[in-house]
Amino acid sequence: MATEMTAPPPDSVQCPVCFKDFTPVTINTHLDVCLLKGPEGNTPSTTDDNEPPVKKSRINAAEAVNSSSSSSSSSSSMSGTQSSAMFSLFQSNKGKVSAQGERNGLLTGKQSPIRAVNKGVKRSLTEAAEGERSAQPTDVSDGHTVKAANRLSLQTLFTLDKPLAEILRPNTLEEYFGQNKVVGQQTLLRSLLDSQEVPSLILWGPPGCGKTTLAHIIASKSKKSGAARFVTLSATSASTNDVREVIKQAQNELRLCKRKTILFIDEIHRFNKSQQDTFLPHVECGTVTLIGATTENPSFQVNAALLSRCRVLVLEKLSVEAMSSILNRAVATLGIRIHGQEPATPKDQDQTDEQGPKTYIEQKALDTIAYLCDGDARTGLNSLQLAVKAQMGVSRPNQLAQHGSPQDILVTEEHIKEGLQRSHILYDKAGEEHYNCISALHKSMRGSNENASLYWLGRMLEGGEDPLYVARRLVRFASEDVGMADPEALPQAVSAFQACHFIGMPECEVILAQCVVYLARAPKSVEIYKAYNNVKACLRNHKGPLPPVPLHLRNAPTRLMKQLGYAKGYKYNPAFSSPVEQEYLPEELRGIDFFTWTPSDP
Repeated sequence: MATEMTAPPPDSVQCPVCFKDFTPVTINTHLDVCLLKGPEGNTPSTTDDNEPPVKKSRINAAEAVNSSSSSSSSSSSMSGTQSSAMFSLFQSNKGKVSAQGERNGLLTGKQSPIRAVNKGVKRSLTEAAEGERSAQPTDVSDGHTVKAANRLSLQTLFTLDKPLAEILRPNTLEEYFGQNKVVGQQTLLRSLLDSQEVPSLILWGPPGCGKTTLAHIIASKSKKSGAARFVTLSATSASTNDVREVIKQAQNELRLCKRKTILFIDEIHRFNKSQQDTFLPHVECGTVTLIGATTENPSFQVNAALLSRCRVLVLEKLSVEAMSSILNRAVATLGIRIHGQEPATPKDQDQTDEQGPKTYIEQKALDTIAYLCDGDARTGLNSLQLAVKAQMGVSRPNQLAQHGSPQDILVTEEHIKEGLQRSHILYDKAGEEHYNCISALHKSMRGSNENASLYWLGRMLEGGEDPLYVARRLVRFASEDVGMADPEALPQAVSAFQACHFIGMPECEVILAQCVVYLARAPKSVEIYKAYNNVKACLRNHKGPLPPVPLHLRNAPTRLMKQLGYAKGYKYNPAFSSPVEQEYLPEELRGIDFFTWTPSDP
């Protein structure tokens, strides 16, 4: 293409605004008039009426043009360089000049400068959705911030490689459901958030309860007010150097811009003790406001020094009512109608998808998600996404109903159950829920409640607990809580452990259930457990050297030991017709009864 261009005369210079040729003597006078009028005869919007246009230095302009003029012929190289250099000096009509330059062949084979600036800049989800439906007017009369409330957005959102829980993450506290005890209208945290006084927080709760979402809502409030900048790190991938770099930037922001930094650490329990110590001085002096999210008990997983500098917020598992509100919001946002129910407004009735079928979902299907997701909003929304995507994939675009319109899509309760397969049980074999459930099982058997005992056993086994761990706990229970009230309990528990070891799961679950019911129904006695605890207390509380073993209780295998009095005076019980009276305790403990004695006794 460069060889087909017609080069201007050597003694002429092209105007970079109107693209007309002028002599070197008259070009400056023409530019003074042409720049003020613009290429269309209008005053450029970017140039002030009282000020000349902003110019760049000629050196930088020449360097920027060298790459675009390398394909010019030798006869026109000088004039082309001068013209391109002047072009880069003027910024008021850069976009228009670039477009005209491409049509004239001046930038053949090169990308326009205005496009090069935007290369690599990612668009947000909202911008992407709005870009695909830019021809449609945006209706915000209802006051909601939902950006994807039409049928086109349904197809767009379900074709994105993002989970629905991430796409529909709330941005305001009004859309945040299920944690009224923490962020309700009259709570302390709500007042602090409204006043932009965010303290350092540790958000503790089960998966899917809204820890990360609450952090993003705080970030959104901070960005709108400009009170603080928000930085997010994940302890699963971030290193100590990453944390130190963020803290260094926070110090500069606070010193230069007087702006605080909110640092959100997801899965903060993944940081070890030394990594958590990195935050201590900076949280103490207020350089950063730390918000950590964890599913583990902060008492065990977070440094005590860091914990004392933060406020711990306990987020609860979402209730069925909260899950229903979240699912209803998702359905309304995506434009999915509930089967058998009329739309709330006539406007929703008229809102149809011209490019695809209508999508319906049964109310029973939504209720099933709310009950089976076990209070995990992430699981609930992603299950909804999975079911709808599956039905959209089954539906054929060219498959029409009898009246000629696209066939509707209906998501039923069976589709939801097929995606979930079973109840989503929250259980962490290495976390706090592990200890919570085994404690509940132990206490239920101690209380002789066989139904509760079976329930907690099922929670553990269905959650993936090792059956041998449960069997070992049952062996302990047989001696600790049943003891001498039913001496057969211990052989039962040991036999259950051996049987589980032989056959494993899932066949051994009924064996464990039998042992649990036996121990729950058995009479209880803790006298052995208490007596031995008294012995330990007696030994630990003894002052001075422990008393020696009495001589008559010692063996005397050698002559020297016999001469020293070992075994002297010992009465061999089988040699007598009845038990004989002799002392078996040291002299300091004679007469003590560990079944009735307590450590507080003198």
